[in-house]
Amino acid sequence: MNCRSLQLALIISFVVALPFRSPAPLIYRPGEGWTYESPGSEGGKWQRARAKDQLDVAQSAFDKKDFSLALKAARRVVRVWPLSDYAPQAQYLVGRCYEATGKDEKAFQEYQKVIEKQPKISNYQEIVERQFAIANKYLAGKWFKLWGYIPIFSSMDKTSDMYEKIVKNGPYSDVAPKAQMNIGAAREKQSNYAMAAKAYETAADRYHDRPQVAADALYRQAMAYNKQAQTAEYDQSTAGQAIATFTDFMTLYPNDPRVPQAQKIITTLKTEQARGSFQIAKFYEKYRRWNGALVYYNEVIILDPNSPYAAPARQRIEQLKKRTQPSTK
Repeated sequence: MNCRSLQLALIISFVVALPFRSPAPLIYRPGEGWTYESPGSEGGKWQRARAKDQLDVAQSAFDKKDFSLALKAARRVVRVWPLSDYAPQAQYLVGRCYEATGKDEKAFQEYQKVIEKQPKISNYQEIVERQFAIANKYLAGKWFKLWGYIPIFSSMDKTSDMYEKIVKNGPYSDVAPKAQMNIGAAREKQSNYAMAAKAYETAADRYHDRPQVAADALYRQAMAYNKQAQTAEYDQSTAGQAIATFTDFMTLYPNDPRVPQAQKIITTLKTEQARGSFQIAKFYEKYRRWNGALVYYNEVIILDPNSPYAAPARQRIEQLKKRTQPSTK
């Protein structure tokens, strides 16, 4: 046996020979699993025999900003007495400990467990507001962490999922309308304007009885369609959706201060539609498909008779009519 093998065998023998409940920092207790006791700590003296007393230890430690002890004590309440009246508050404290130590994604998940298991908890509103505040950090660009420690990426997909959970937790809670709107904002950051428009449409429909929310949602839905239309070369259907949505917005909220801006955008969109139809007409004309070209040149005039493309379209219509009309000779 070489020297390295002999050393390994001695180490294994030493570990096996240790007492079952070693005073080492990492301690295993039957039915509870592994817990970490920092060197010099009071070991198991933080444990209590009743759920209420254990929760008191957790709350006291949290108040003293000893988040490590608070987390252990709170998690023990949830693990040992999951059906007790004190488990929901302990689960809430678990989330608070993670949030206090900067582990926001983990905190959000722990808060979610409280909401799912105890939707009628007395501080429900505070919990969803904390979830909303956490999601807002990620909307602002905070990176998600690998294994809870290593920041690796920003994700609007995961951020949207957070907001969707908040809305699902309580569609008519105080923060739900803002969460639904922020789903759209997250999708806009991805340049996914179709999904953004859908999120805003949901907000406008669901919260139609809240005029400020509904007006803002409808306007932002139209703006999302408008942004999508700017990315389309020949497909102008989204421009039509934007015009229709802006028109609904102006009809439903004629006194909104954004109405003049909506009118300007509609004018621009109609010009853009005319431009798109003009380009299609030129395409058909290039390949000598005269009837198709005539259809789209006529559409240019119908969409926006005052656009810069209307006069050239009329000229081309006259020229094409001469080509398509049968000779009288």
